Amino acid sequence: MQILTIDNVSKSYHNHIALNEVSFNVKKGSIFGLLGPNGAGKTSLIRIITGITRADSGSIALDGISLNIESSADIGYMPEERGLYKKMKVAEQLMYLAQLKGLSKNQAQENIKYWFERLDMKNWWDKKVEELSKGMQQKVQFVATVAHNPKLLILDEPFSGLDPLNADILKDEIYKLNQAGTSIIFSTHRMEQVEEICDDIVLINKGQILLNDSVSNVKQNFKELKYIIQSSNEIGHLDLGDKFQILENSGNKLLFKINEGSDSNALLSLLINNDVHINSFNEVLPSLNEIFIKLVKNDEVI
Repeated sequence: MQILTIDNVSKSYHNHIALNEVSFNVKKGSIFGLLGPNGAGKTSLIRIITGITRADSGSIALDGISLNIESSADIGYMPEERGLYKKMKVAEQLMYLAQLKGLSKNQAQENIKYWFERLDMKNWWDKKVEELSKGMQQKVQFVATVAHNPKLLILDEPFSGLDPLNADILKDEIYKLNQAGTSIIFSTHRMEQVEEICDDIVLINKGQILLNDSVSNVKQNFKELKYIIQSSNEIGHLDLGDKFQILENSGNKLLFKINEGSDSNALLSLLINNDVHINSFNEVLPSLNEIFIKLVKNDEVI
């Protein structure tokens, strides 16, 4: 079941193609990574999903229904560039934004007070936004995004400006929302956060999709047959022939690469035959950051 279906969406600005027949699905109840370098087309796509602009062609459906003027009530969008009115009081602003999303005054007040309690913001009610630090403003922006209980959250660099403690608090709240059924699109340049948080990802570059799969499948598909071996004894010279390469050697820890035509069983046998006392033998999968850089660089060369 899909919460969001993107079907052949294209968008151009003058002579620049921002999106070129982009298609992918976001599963209901998932945390989905929307990735790409600056200028890849991510912001253009988010603006179309949220109704800020329209696609030139293609279609988008939210929970099985084509996007329409009422869809915004089911979407919460937290942009990277904050959209708060600095001279307004925090509560006044949040009440206004929540009611724009269709909540009654009483329901808006109840929901905002709930989030103020959860995020330890009780003393901020009458403060002006300009009186708050960047991290505090980030929390206010988060409350503005979730106060109307959207089906779909779109979070663009949500941890920017937060210290580690508050980043963890916000991360926990994101997990709890997801566990309660909220679907989340997470856009960031921090690939380690994507690996930790996301179920599936799409990678866009120059308006086109380079990658669309689960995080686990991506890492498996781009593995390079590297293994790290930890031994209980000092490892001396090893005659590997042309089947294996030692990439790193720190005495009792070795990083190997298996060349084409061999496998991990042959590597294990070779080590045992060379009197290496193996404590651990693990495959090393590439990080999403390594995969991201490799794909984008290759795409730039083409």
